[in-house]
Amino acid sequence: MKVLFLTNEYPPHIYGGAGVHVGYLSRELAKSMPVEVRCFGDQNFEERNLKVRGFELDTTEFTCPKPLQSVFGAVRRCTDFNTTNIDADLVHCHTWYSHFGGILAKLNYGISFVITVHSLEPLRPWKREQLGGGYDFSLWIEKTALEMADAIIAVSGETKRDIERLFEVDPNRVRVIHNGIDLEEYRRVDSTDALKRHGVNPDEPYLLFVGRITRQKGIIYLVRAIQFMDPGFQVVLCAGAPDTPEVATEMQKAIEQAKAKRSNIIWIEEMVDRNAVIEFYSHAAVFCCPSIYEPFGIINLEAMACGTAVVASAVGGIKEVVVDGETGFLVPLEQMSESPFEPLNPEKFSRDLAGKINQLMKDRQLREKFGKAGRKRVEEKFSWSTIAQKTKALYQSLTRSIPLKS
Repeated sequence: MKVLFLTNEYPPHIYGGAGVHVGYLSRELAKSMPVEVRCFGDQNFEERNLKVRGFELDTTEFTCPKPLQSVFGAVRRCTDFNTTNIDADLVHCHTWYSHFGGILAKLNYGISFVITVHSLEPLRPWKREQLGGGYDFSLWIEKTALEMADAIIAVSGETKRDIERLFEVDPNRVRVIHNGIDLEEYRRVDSTDALKRHGVNPDEPYLLFVGRITRQKGIIYLVRAIQFMDPGFQVVLCAGAPDTPEVATEMQKAIEQAKAKRSNIIWIEEMVDRNAVIEFYSHAAVFCCPSIYEPFGIINLEAMACGTAVVASAVGGIKEVVVDGETGFLVPLEQMSESPFEPLNPEKFSRDLAGKINQLMKDRQLREKFGKAGRKRVEEKFSWSTIAQKTKALYQSLTRSIPLKS
């Protein structure tokens, strides 16, 4: 059996959890079956059972509005995915950018169509800021693809419920397979070179955030929470790649206001490499994930794998990763107001985040207890070998006439 992955993100060109997921899952699956990956970019390599090819795009002759370039670029590359002959037994798509490619493969090549849902477009209305009218297209292509897929993988139980609520799909076609983590790569390290390089004092405790500057990640609420935090610890924000200039400006203003009252805030605007991120996780006193929408939240797994206590919003799949009072604290997020970008009570949410962070910062023993429990939970529940085994079993159920290699 051979599987074809279609994805916009693939290492080294990744900016979110979907790219991390596809990178690790493809390599794990390739240990026992042929895997071909077609992605957006210039990647081109082959390692035993794994073949990766990037498809580049020349937009110099595009005259459409800039927000639509990524939309039409996705359609063009999805077409290119298919004009290159497909000899796989099934196609597995990741994110809506690749869904048109999966539709074409299913209809033209007659192969089974699998989608992993890393997020859902109807639950990300802020994407209209980024895509303009392209958001309406992303809504349409996602709905069309999900409703014709042979199997849908939800990265959490919460995501499965959202899929069944929002789309006309047979619940029997929807399976929950969580995201995973490389337990050998993500573990506590002693080195502090990256901290020193970015101006972080390794001898003083710090709160850590890692993520993109986007509405979804809730970074603005964490920055606004800084005014309610106790003094005496650093605040380290590894936050880059803003979705839009407007979001970037909002973040800049919020940081300036926070720094007017607190000096020990370190904002790292670049997307730091994996080794540096692991170092930041390893030495953080507390990691915070303030997302307002999160189908899974792989960053919480990464922090827990490095033995760090977590404070996270109680939304989506985060509730299936972080165990409240055992591996960290979950902060309730009241239902969204009419604005799609804010909680019902934004200040209360920021105050509640700060309250849990302050509680952990005062209690080193509790932090260490949560950190050890987090590492144990990750080892028991979220290894990539487990995720790959479940994924292969799903493939086999769709192609029973094809023997699965052991």
